[in-house]
Parts: sequence; structure tokens; C-alpha cells
Amino acid sequence: MRADRRADRRTDGRARPLGHRRRRGRRGLKALLALLLSAFFLVGVCAATGIAWDPFAAGATERNAAPDINVPWSTGPDGPAGPDASATPEPERTEPRDDAAAGATPSAGTGGRADGTGARPPGALPFDLPRPAALRTGAAGRKLVFAHYFTPYPLSLDNASADGDYYTRNYLNPDGESGKHERYGGLLRDRPLPVQPKEGDWELANLRQEVRTARDAGIDGFTLDMLSLSGKNWERSNLLMEAARSVDPGFKIMLMPDMTSLKTDDPAVLADAVAALGKSPAAHRLGDGRLVVSPFKAEAKDVGWWTRFIETLRAKHGVRTAFVPLFLDFGAHNGEFAPISYGFSEWGSRSYVGQESSSRDVDRAHDLGKIWMQPVSVQDARPNQGIYDEAGNTATLRSTWTHAIDDGADWVQLTTWNDYSEGSQFAPSLHNGHTYLDLTSYYLTRFKTGSWPQVVRDTLYLTSRTQFASADPSGDQSLVMNLRKGSAAPRDTVEVLSFLKDAATVRTSVGSARDEHQAPAGVHSELLPLKPGTSSAEVVRGGRAVTEVDLPYPVEHKVEVQDLQYYAATSGRGS
Repeated sequence: MRADRRADRRTDGRARPLGHRRRRGRRGLKALLALLLSAFFLVGVCAATGIAWDPFAAGATERNAAPDINVPWSTGPDGPAGPDASATPEPERTEPRDDAAAGATPSAGTGGRADGTGARPPGALPFDLPRPAALRTGAAGRKLVFAHYFTPYPLSLDNASADGDYYTRNYLNPDGESGKHERYGGLLRDRPLPVQPKEGDWELANLRQEVRTARDAGIDGFTLDMLSLSGKNWERSNLLMEAARSVDPGFKIMLMPDMTSLKTDDPAVLADAVAALGKSPAAHRLGDGRLVVSPFKAEAKDVGWWTRFIETLRAKHGVRTAFVPLFLDFGAHNGEFAPISYGFSEWGSRSYVGQESSSRDVDRAHDLGKIWMQPVSVQDARPNQGIYDEAGNTATLRSTWTHAIDDGADWVQLTTWNDYSEGSQFAPSLHNGHTYLDLTSYYLTRFKTGSWPQVVRDTLYLTSRTQFASADPSGDQSLVMNLRKGSAAPRDTVEVLSFLKDAATVRTSVGSARDEHQAPAGVHSELLPLKPGTSSAEVVRGGRAVTEVDLPYPVEHKVEVQDLQYYAATSGRGS
């Protein structure tokens, strides 16, 4: 069992820049120790969450897309509304019929829980997430947010317990899958939060849990990466359509044929597959009934090919199409694709610098009379391709969301929900918990409603790497990651991102260093130098600690395996 792996989606298959480093491998037993350490942390996560592991300045507006990394950054909750959402030609959406969608916070019981696990506890967010009706109707309902679903990495690959499942044995272990991932230290550095093995149709049950988790965060649906037209990924695609239909009729799946992976040159073959998935009530359609199809790397086929695809869907299957191509090079192809397209999108950058092009692209799409789906990302680190982007703790997440809001994007695609081989996941994960998804709920609310949510609970988000950017792995890893061209420079920082009801003192601990800073009401980012050891922070007001967060993963100078993802924790969930 192994994941389909695509070429670098930003460099069109050019996996490594010139000057890519390789190290001489050295055999050792440290990989086993790393595996045991991962299992140790897993036990802690399971105990804390009640779930098990599975595989395969206040008052200002948040408008600085790329905050200066050398100074604190703050924003308040009461900025002006963004662009007129009513300009987006998307119909209103109805309230879901699932019991869990009735309130802002899912309650106990089956409704709102993910098969009995994963429900958001009361007080997890620093604000009150609006009720689904407020996010799915009117102007808010026309500003859609999707998350890119990558079928190779569901919650579980084999329904086994965490201590010996496929993720543990083969993807996190550098010696996994008979050593095929040894030269880059293992396929993955993180994995989905654990789930309990289940009776019956466990794959469907787990997909239902993922739908609920996304829905409860305010996400409108998934963009389904169609990697193949047969086999396990195809089967999982069909199961996802059923999971969405059964959990929440308002949660939609946008079909995204992956043109870097699909092995067909016949537009009729792809049309048959799209029509088959499009029969599901969960398939995303416009109010006029058109099926939305958004191929990844659409420029892999010319406009004539896609015209035949669209015509086959109409003539053979009776399916009218709203074509929303996603490009790796939007600037080179938008003009030629405009006559057949309802809207446009691109994959985007994964660093907090260089995001200004999104402002130009959304304007270009709107000038052509098309909607624009903006990419929003957390980070990107790909051991098996030897590249990474400097995400700057949460700076990339905040920058890309701010651009989507300020530039007037019509839809958003979170890139990605669960591509752990890129380290780009928003989904709850072993090393990040719910941090990035919870932060997305905040920005999503602003994107949809036009108003910043009011901070009503003091909440801290703590992020850092577990090693220095220049760390040289001492194990058998011979292929190491280099910075991608155009990325921000590497940095070694711990970030304390505070959401405060009122100004307060934030006391911090980074290794042996103790410090404190004054944080205003609203949202504030404080950067501290990375040091060996663990990190923590607490909010102190009136001489009393009111909330605290610990990041339990220690930073070390000497490392066995290179891991350049940022780890994260939130005080809102008792991390």
C-alpha cells in the first residue's frame, strides 16, 4: 500500500533547485528510536483527546499581508468590511439537515461528533463561530471555502491501532516500505490525528468524520483531487461523495481532475469518470445546475481538448459544466481559457513573501468576468522532493488569508486539507493538533461575513520547529531539503500568536530563556529566538494566569532526520 506521488506542483516537475545538497548516508539504529519517540508522543495525544492513532494594535484592521518578522504584529477585531460579497454570482445555500449543524459548537452525542470523537470542545475558539445559517446564506453563502482533499492520506489506511499501523510502520519510519524512503528520512513527518479502529465500514466512517470536522470549522466542502480513474484512490473518491451526502447535504465536493497524475489522453474517458462522480448529490453545482469542474494543472491539455471534454459531458451525459481551471502558470494561460471558463484558480506560493501576485491575478480574473478561487496555505516541506518553503510560523497562513479577504476573492481553496507528503495540511494532525484549522475558522468568518469576529476568550497559539533550519541530520538521510527559489529566508523563531479580550502580559518560556511581553487586545504575533528545549506561554492579567499553552516537542541541535515543518499547539484545546 503506498500513496500516489505527484511531481512538485509549483515547479511543474522540477523537484529540486540547482545546488541541491546530498549527504553521504550512514547506517544506524536511530530510526527505531525516532519511531518509538513518535509512539510516545502519540500516547500523550490519545490520552488528551480520547482518540486513537490510524495510517495510508487593537482596533486596527488586519491588512498587512506580510508582517515584518523582526517586530511584533497586532490587529484588532473590528476592521471594515471587505469587498462587496454580493458581487459574486453564486446562489444562496440552504441550512444542513445534520443535527450537529444547528449550533455554533457541536454538542455531545452523535450530531456534530465525528463517530464519537473529534468534536470541538466548548471554548476551543477565541470567538464564537457563527451558526451555519449565517455562513451559508446571503452574501456569506456566496463566499465559498473549500479544502483540497488528497485521497492517499485518509485518517486510517488499515484500521489498525496506532502503535503498529501503516503510517507508523511505513510512512513515519525512515526504514518503512522496505527502505524505499530511507534516503529522505521517511515519506512523512506528520500524520492525521489518531482514530479508533472501527467495526463495519470503517473507511466510510472515517471519511464521515473528516467531513464533520471540516464542516464544523465552517468549511463549505472539499475539492477532490482525482488522482486516478481506478484502484484505491478512485474507490476512496466515491466513498467521499457518499460520506458528504450522508453527513450534510450542504457540504459539497468540487471535482478536481489531477492532470499531473491521470493517465488518459482521451477527453471522453475523463468525462465518463467526472459524470459518474457528478451523479452524487454531494457534487458541487451552481444554482443553475451546472457541475463545477476544476482540473489541477489545466494547462496540461489545450483548450481544444477541454472543449471536447465539456461537450462530451453535455452530449453523452446531459451534464452542463462550470469550468474553473486551476493553473500552475495563470498568467500564461488565462486569456486562451477565458472563453470556456466560469472562473479561474492557481496553486499559489507557500511562503509569506511574494503573495502580491494574487492581487494582480484576482483583478485579471474579474476583468475577464470570471470568479476567482484563491489559494490559502499553511506551509510546505517535501522530504521526498528535497524542497521546502519558509512559512515563518503562522505568517504564511495569515498572509494568504489576508490576501483572499483584501483582494476580493470569490472562493478560497485551502491547499491542502491532508497532503502530508507536502506538509501542507490544515486537517487536525499529530504534531499540529487543531491549531491551523481553528485559526482558519477565524479568518473564514471574516472572509464570509465581512466583519472580524469579536475575541471573547483569551487564546494562545504557539508554533516552532523542533530543529534549527541549518541542522544537518546525522542518520541515514542523504537527500535533504533546500529552500525553494522565491521563498522567504530561513528563520529560527518561536511565535506566540495571542487572541486577547483585553490587553495582558504574556509570559514565555523557550528552552532556558524566560521572558514576557505586553500584548494588546485582539490578535498579536510575538517572535522569540528558537532555543533547545520545549516552549510554553501563558496570559497573565491581574497577577493571575488565565490561560496557557505548552508545545511538548523539544528543539534539539543534533537531529536524526531533517524535519522543517512548524509544530503547533493551542491553549483552546488544553494542549
